[in-house]
Amino acid sequence: MAIRIAGVNIPMEKKAAIALTYIYGIGNTRSLKVLAEAKVDAEARMKDLKEAEVNVIREIVEKKYTVEGDLRREVSSDIKRLKEINCYRGTRHTKHLPLRGQRTKTNSRTVRGNKRVTAVSGKAKAGLKT
Repeated sequence: MAIRIAGVNIPMEKKAAIALTYIYGIGNTRSLKVLAEAKVDAEARMKDLKEAEVNVIREIVEKKYTVEGDLRREVSSDIKRLKEINCYRGTRHTKHLPLRGQRTKTNSRTVRGNKRVTAVSGKAKAGLKT
């Protein structure tokens, strides 16, 4: 029996606090809040929870928080709006560059792509001593 919350299969072998983080929009802090509100032990494995406890968790997550598809849609529409109004953050998104003031001369490789082209230094090669 697989547990589904907000359209996501929750792993049965993991502890409840970790298992809830598989849902997009729920991190460690929010998962602990949800479990505290549902009065469920965070250290309990998902397979050990009763059906009633799982239903309470499911109800809290789906009613109280924006998660999964709705949250993804909201985030992408926010980025689209920034691009449309041509603000600084929007143009950085468009150019696939960091948005929050990080340096770009050396870092941001994951954003800009792994194009490490090394310049040849003036030092002579080891085997070519004259």
